[in-house]
Amino acid sequence: MRRAAILVYGVVSYLAFVGSFTALALFGWNLGIVRGIDAPPRGSLVIDLALLAVFGVSHSVLARPAAKRVVTAMIPEPAERSTYVLVASASLALLVWQWRAQPEVVWHVSTPAVRYAIWALSGAFSALIVVSTFLTSHFDLFGLRHVWLAFQGRPYTPVPFVERWVYTRVRHPMMVGVLGWLWLTPDMTVGHLVFSAGMTAYIFIGVVYEERGLARSLGAPYEEYRRRVRAFIPFRPIRK
Repeated sequence: MRRAAILVYGVVSYLAFVGSFTALALFGWNLGIVRGIDAPPRGSLVIDLALLAVFGVSHSVLARPAAKRVVTAMIPEPAERSTYVLVASASLALLVWQWRAQPEVVWHVSTPAVRYAIWALSGAFSALIVVSTFLTSHFDLFGLRHVWLAFQGRPYTPVPFVERWVYTRVRHPMMVGVLGWLWLTPDMTVGHLVFSAGMTAYIFIGVVYEERGLARSLGAPYEEYRRRVRAFIPFRPIRK
């Protein structure tokens, strides 16, 4: 029964993330089912900055080893990753729900062909986010593999590091996809600019900590990979 409960918890956490991620994508494109980033209500930038801080701090703190130890002292270890995913989902949902629009125009592209091109590129970068998760281990990343192994009574084993496709060109293609989605818009408003700048700052700070963790866990193979492949800008890897 305990194993089944952990599995259900993991599946619910995963579905919560899928829902919040979809809502966030539509929110950024002003196509949101709940609302768009420039849709009413309007309000103070302080609220928006606080919402970004809630996401950034919670997402970063729970990723630290010390926080993981605290969490696993209260819940079964296989559910730790799902808890991380669930908290991230809740913070994203809160951001979409409580965001205060700042619709003053920073830039506006009026030429239809250019607008379509920008939207197409934005869609391509968004697809890169999703594809990148499957090039590593989508189900491990979002906690499903952890709870499935626990349900089967098998110990968790880390997914080995493997270079695939875009990972041979950039170390963080998922983050490249997020950056493209954040900034490629034909209609940039003050609110959208604050959102994009805040998320961009979080990405660059988060990548620093992620790289340290990967270097500790993977050791020499990752250090060698980091010497050959840039973090964000594609280039032809140096083959020895």
